[in-house]
Amino acid sequence: MTLEPVDMPPPLTSGQAADLAQRYGLVAAARRPTLPEYVGQVWSRRHFTVAYARARLTALYADARLGQIWHVLTPLLNVFVYWLIFGYLLRRTDGTGDNYIAFLTVGVFTFTYTRESISTGTWSISNRIELVRAVHFPRACLPIAATLIQLQQLLMSMGVVITIVLATGEPLAPRWLLIVPALLLQSVFNLGCAMLMARIGARNHDIGELVPFVLRTWMYLCGVFYSVAKVAGGAPQPFRFLLESNPGAVYIELARHSLLQGFGHTTPHIWAMAVLWAGLALVGGLVVLWQAEHTYGRG
Repeated sequence: MTLEPVDMPPPLTSGQAADLAQRYGLVAAARRPTLPEYVGQVWSRRHFTVAYARARLTALYADARLGQIWHVLTPLLNVFVYWLIFGYLLRRTDGTGDNYIAFLTVGVFTFTYTRESISTGTWSISNRIELVRAVHFPRACLPIAATLIQLQQLLMSMGVVITIVLATGEPLAPRWLLIVPALLLQSVFNLGCAMLMARIGARNHDIGELVPFVLRTWMYLCGVFYSVAKVAGGAPQPFRFLLESNPGAVYIELARHSLLQGFGHTTPHIWAMAVLWAGLALVGGLVVLWQAEHTYGRG
């Protein structure tokens, strides 16, 4: 049996291909949309993002017997270790108010939210490369989902934080409502950082060795277990400004001002810094991630 040769049609010219694409609304798969188009695509995939975040959260602790409880237990163990070292052995609690346990708890859980958002956001694209290559969707959905997972875990942890704060003598007060805008601004900041790090992690896999070290060093500069105002009080003005403007310290300060009575009062510049960092992180992270949208999953 012999196969008869089949005459292939001549290839389309560039003009004919362009006419067909325009007629049927076809676009190049690797074309990067404009930034407004990209934002619209991200919004149109919001249901996919939420569903993906829920699925990832369910699978995250599937093999652990205690499940998501570990997300609460780990910061609590850190609180105990920091209290044992700084609060009991070294007695380094100056400037932290009369309730060091609550001071420490709020700081640890607030910083853990930012740390985990950045850490998981770094690998949100590179660890899902099969999904990126198989399905067409805005890649920003992945770091957004990573941040949503951490936000949901934080909200679950806030029950533990509030319990500790009340159990250690802090009174329930109207100023506690300030925790809502404080966490909202922190969430926007975390999202921007997650998108920024998602692009870096997608192109440079060696960054995984550096990120934990950087985040651990950053924690020591954020006043998680000490008072930034106390440490920076006698420092030169430039150094003091850098410490107090540190975004990690800013969001921790807002959380403590909201929940702890003996920690002083918020000042307008702290809220202004929180808004500024949130805006810069969101815009910068989105633009940086969008600029490489057509390159993810290649090579």
